[in-house]
Amino acid sequence: MKHLQVAVGIIRNTERQIFLAQRAASSYMANKWEFPGGKIEQDESAEQALKRELMEETGIEVTSASAIGQADHSYEDLRVTLHFFLVEGWNGEPYGREGQPQRWVEQQDLVADEFPPANHELISRLVAGEI
Repeated sequence: MKHLQVAVGIIRNTERQIFLAQRAASSYMANKWEFPGGKIEQDESAEQALKRELMEETGIEVTSASAIGQADHSYEDLRVTLHFFLVEGWNGEPYGREGQPQRWVEQQDLVADEFPPANHELISRLVAGEI
């Protein structure tokens, strides 16, 4: 089974809103909402991957990111380990650089069922105000 290591950015503004992007209709977990991020390449750390992926996907330069945990999840044909980072400092304004729909959501209004299952535990912690 393929195992992906993924860096994930929870971009949170000063109003405690979280930036979300929607997965493409043609992608795995199509049309689900997600926190931006992507695959960690062989020669980079999770934080390096986070900074690269957020620049590629949202156009921001990360200036402050804190590791806030991991999630391991197995799907039928894929295992993923998500490395979560809380991003509260950046330059630029995040937007869907790849044309994907995006939105800001109040942290307490996140709905776990709108996300891939690997994110559910983290969303529970965010909604509860633990992060």
